Amino acid sequence: MANDKTTYRIDGFSCANCARTFEKNVQEIKGVEDAQVNFGASKITVQGAATVEDIEKAGAFEQLKVVNASGPAPKRQSFFKKHRTVILSAILMLIGFGLVVYYGGQNAVTTGFFLASVVTGGYRMFWTGLNNLTRLRFDMKTLMTVAIIGAALIGEWPEAAVVVVLFAVSEALERYSMEKARTSIQSLMEIAPNTASVKIQDGLREVEVGDVQIGDTIVVRPGEKLPMDGVISSGHSSINQAAITGESLPVEVSGGEEVYAGTLNQNGYLEIEVTKDAEDTTIAKIIQLVEEAQEKRAPAQQFVDQFAKYYTPAIMAIAVLVAVIPPLIFGAEWMTYIYQGLAILVVGCPCALVISTPIAIVSAIGNAANRGVLIKGGVHLEKIGQSSLVAFDKTGTLTKGEPHVTDFEAASGHSREEVLAIAAALESQSEHPIAQSVINYADSEGVHYRDIHIDRFEAVTGTGISGEIGGHLYEIRKPDDDSSSAHYQEAGKTAMIITEDSHIIGHIAVMDELRESSRTAIQKLHDLGIQTAMLTGDNRNTAGTIAGTLGIDKVYAGLMPEDKLNTIEGLKKNHTVAMVGDGINDAPALATSNVGIAMGKGTDTALETADMALMGNSIHHLPFAIGLSRKTLNIIKANISFALIIKIIALLLVIPGWLTLWIAILSDIGATLVVALNGLRLLRMKG
Repeated sequence: MANDKTTYRIDGFSCANCARTFEKNVQEIKGVEDAQVNFGASKITVQGAATVEDIEKAGAFEQLKVVNASGPAPKRQSFFKKHRTVILSAILMLIGFGLVVYYGGQNAVTTGFFLASVVTGGYRMFWTGLNNLTRLRFDMKTLMTVAIIGAALIGEWPEAAVVVVLFAVSEALERYSMEKARTSIQSLMEIAPNTASVKIQDGLREVEVGDVQIGDTIVVRPGEKLPMDGVISSGHSSINQAAITGESLPVEVSGGEEVYAGTLNQNGYLEIEVTKDAEDTTIAKIIQLVEEAQEKRAPAQQFVDQFAKYYTPAIMAIAVLVAVIPPLIFGAEWMTYIYQGLAILVVGCPCALVISTPIAIVSAIGNAANRGVLIKGGVHLEKIGQSSLVAFDKTGTLTKGEPHVTDFEAASGHSREEVLAIAAALESQSEHPIAQSVINYADSEGVHYRDIHIDRFEAVTGTGISGEIGGHLYEIRKPDDDSSSAHYQEAGKTAMIITEDSHIIGHIAVMDELRESSRTAIQKLHDLGIQTAMLTGDNRNTAGTIAGTLGIDKVYAGLMPEDKLNTIEGLKKNHTVAMVGDGINDAPALATSNVGIAMGKGTDTALETADMALMGNSIHHLPFAIGLSRKTLNIIKANISFALIIKIIALLLVIPGWLTLWIAILSDIGATLVVALNGLRLLRMKG
């Protein structure tokens, strides 16, 4: 069907400009409605009818190879095979220079070697450049083609050969830099095993993960990685979940607990019931989302793309004016200024400028993903670094989200066991974390509540629950501010009252343990100059105690979900706000904030909500993510500035007539190398 979308993996991209040319060529294929290249992930998504042959033909100018994205990545070529044309071109050029020295100057033989060098190393570039000229497309290959042909026409064969060889080296450096940046993402693809040991009636059978069915039981021995997501049906072990969460400390797991593909079973024999297909595992979704993230261009990248669109034609216009105006108006030497114009074409090549942003974005997103921080696009990577305030939900974000009952009291004249049984019966109808804590407490006290019949049960989000038992209306809800529960709240506990027909018959106090990482993370955020706020449905006393313990700047208590949304909107008037929540109850606030950050150890909700996800279910890596973002922005700005300054300096050399093709190409390759290495520094940044 025409609307079908197919994604293909591409091997052979040498530069971002080539990727755009390829994208345009594919868009022009008959039957194709649209095509989008993801340069960072080396993929193209095609909407419409196109064969692999059509797509490869569109990429013939770069000898691009296409494989279906679901298939394996192409095998790595040897260094010589990969760069054979550049190496041969360089050898022919060096022979030419050797003969120039031997003969004491240029002759037909030396020119032949230089011509062979130019054709060998530049034939693909010429083909693309000439094709672009016929379509009035102006990119770096168009500039280089015109410059090299011009140099050959005025007899500057040695310099034409040097330009071809060094430009090819520059492209190779660009390709290498992007491949290096992609390794952090490609390493994710190699985390989970390709086969699984499936338990069958008469033993075990080794099968491809794609053939494992939901409900199958797989066996994972000590020292093996888990091939699939699932629930432990038998066994106990320590699991290193660094592949998912970025946390190196192992966690203890046993029967009934969820585990994830790509994590390492350290010391126990496990039988696991598979709960997801191979393409739906958490690690598979992370890989997919990380690759998709590179398609969402950051504002800086959009600026560079737009700038390059007008910059290249402008450089061609300047080169023509430099080549023509001085000889025509001032009677200057034609050959001298044609040469200067050609040098401007070379120095104006936007290689360094175009590569400056994507290499930094890909490096940063890949580094973050390997540390359990999923950033879902360059635009979000930029925004998190611009945040001036981070707002936190309390339960499950700053705390572990596993409250436990600390106090239970029955009012005078009421049986403690009876009141606790009523409370547990009501809470058994609820899915709130506090409900489970009350049920666990009742079970530990040996209270029988499961046979209590409840009519007209009702749960009101952020308020409490109610139901009828034996003709009486019972409620478990937040206490009034002046109630007898104040002493619990002052101790940082969450207090609830139990009422019978509006009369208080009991009090419950629960406490949710703070995460060990919360205090340290808050302090690091303050060190970065970021204010913090806590948004919670708890009362002001409890919230104030927790905020004081953690050192949080602002406290907003007693909030319903819609109140959290309104609070975020208010904060946005004076701040760029990042909101951190569990991705479920806080969805409206997450969506309203400038950057929504979901918590969740590999949960689907955390992956699909918000702009970022902290896979370790801890805010430990949040300061790292903000620091990474800021460093990324600084590197992008430095790269763009450096690339432009180098070109401006080189262009100013035209005035005294010092600009040569040698200087032009060396300035271009030097700038490309510097910005590439600068961007790759982000791969090594540590939290």
